[in-house]
Amino acid sequence: MPTLDTNKQHWEGYDWPQAGEEWSVAWGGSEYVWYAVLLPRLLRFLPAQSALEIAPGFGRWTQYLKELCDDLTVVDLAAQCIEACQRRFAESHHITYHVNDGLSLEAVPDKSIDFVFSYDSLVHAEAHVLRSYVRQLAQKLTPDGVGFIHHSNLAAIVPPTPGGPPADIHWRAHDMSAQLFVEYCAESGLRCIAQEIVDWGGQRALDCFSVFTLPGSKFDRPLQVTETPTFMAEAERLKAISQLYGAHTAAEAVATEPPPGVVARLARWLRRRAE
Repeated sequence: MPTLDTNKQHWEGYDWPQAGEEWSVAWGGSEYVWYAVLLPRLLRFLPAQSALEIAPGFGRWTQYLKELCDDLTVVDLAAQCIEACQRRFAESHHITYHVNDGLSLEAVPDKSIDFVFSYDSLVHAEAHVLRSYVRQLAQKLTPDGVGFIHHSNLAAIVPPTPGGPPADIHWRAHDMSAQLFVEYCAESGLRCIAQEIVDWGGQRALDCFSVFTLPGSKFDRPLQVTETPTFMAEAERLKAISQLYGAHTAAEAVATEPPPGVVARLARWLRRRAE
C-alpha cells in the first residue's frame, strides 16, 4: 500500500532520470499522450481561466496545461518536484507553486479554480487522500468549475483484506475505487458526472478517470460510467504511429519535448476554437 509517508519518501528520493518522460514511453512520448489521449477527453473543459494541477511531478503535463489557462496553480507534496517545475517554467509568470502535505489545498483560494487536473499521479494515493482533496475542491471550484482526476480502482477488482492484495499491482492504492470517488463527491456537495474505467499495464479495470463539478454548473448532469478495456491497445497504436511518422526513434522520443512555439501555437488554436 503506497501510504502518504511512502509516497513522500519515494518522490523526494526519486532521481527523475528523464523528468517523468520515462512513463510516456508506451505511448511514444508525452506529446502523444497529451494530444491523442488526454486532450480529446478534456476539450469540453479547456481552455480555462484558472487551473489547478495536483501532483505535477517534473511538469510532464504542466508544459501543455500552462498554455491553456491564464492562471495555473501547481501543488505537490515533494519539494524537489515544485523546485524542478519552477526552474523549468521560470519564464511562465502565470504559474503559482505550492508544496503541501499531500492532503491540503489550503494555499488555494476558495472559489478560484475553473479546472482541476491530475493524471498518472494520484493513482498512488490512498482513499483518505482522495477524500481530503475532494472535500476541499468543493470549496475551491468556481460555480462552473470542473475537475478531471486519475485514480486507482484497485479496491473494486481486488477487495481490500487485512493483508492487502497478494502482490503489488503497479503501486496502486489498494483501498481506492471508482465507487468511492462517487461517494466522496456526494458527501462533499460535488457531482461526479463521468467515469472511465481503464486497463493499465495489462491489468483490466485497474484505474479510473473521474470528472466532477458542482450541482447546477453548466457541466452538471447525471453520472455516466464506461469501461475502456482497450486503453493500453491505444498506447501501442500511438507508439507505432510515433515511430512511423516521428523524426526520431522511440528511445530518443523519451528525452525530447516539442518546441515551446509548437505547443503555444496549438494552444492558441484551441483558444480560438473555444471562442
